[in-house]
Amino acid sequence: MGTYKTSDFRKGLKVQIEGEPYLMIEMNFVKPGKGNALYKCKLRNLIRGTVLDRTYKGGDSLESADVEEIASQYLYRQGDTFVFMDNATYDQYELSAEQVGDSWKYLKEGLPCSMVLYNGQPIIMSPPNHVELKVVECEPGAKGDTATNVTKSVKVETGAEFLGPAFLKEGNVIKIDTRTGAYVERVSN
Repeated sequence: MGTYKTSDFRKGLKVQIEGEPYLMIEMNFVKPGKGNALYKCKLRNLIRGTVLDRTYKGGDSLESADVEEIASQYLYRQGDTFVFMDNATYDQYELSAEQVGDSWKYLKEGLPCSMVLYNGQPIIMSPPNHVELKVVECEPGAKGDTATNVTKSVKVETGAEFLGPAFLKEGNVIKIDTRTGAYVERVSN
């Protein structure tokens, strides 16, 4: 496994601290009037999602993390386990409901996803930025209710509920932004 010296530090670097993988989300170089240069870093734990603030002196080094990002496809859910397939090798990986988090709301069979492996084991997955989901249940819109920004709750094929405009009907396909969980547009009637 390689190491990164402070001169290699940059945003997006994947390093290992105390045996766990971290992503460098922020790095600031500080040169005080006297003394060594300092590297102030914010690091996100790729397993737990916690954020760590660390300061390193010039010449320090960090071990590189054995982290690999792969293209995968969501296959199915079995209880609290979600099954994904590596698009290149066809290997199947299982993630717990805790690892998937709120992303379950967007998962439908065949959805392409990005997955991060640490030492060959899946630790996190992320769906594409936008997904198209079919509305399976919603209240009918009130006649004459054409005021702007009137929203209602709509249930989609994954079982999740989102807020959407009042004109949505069952059978509509809607686009949802997975980063915010917000309705983007109606794709088809």
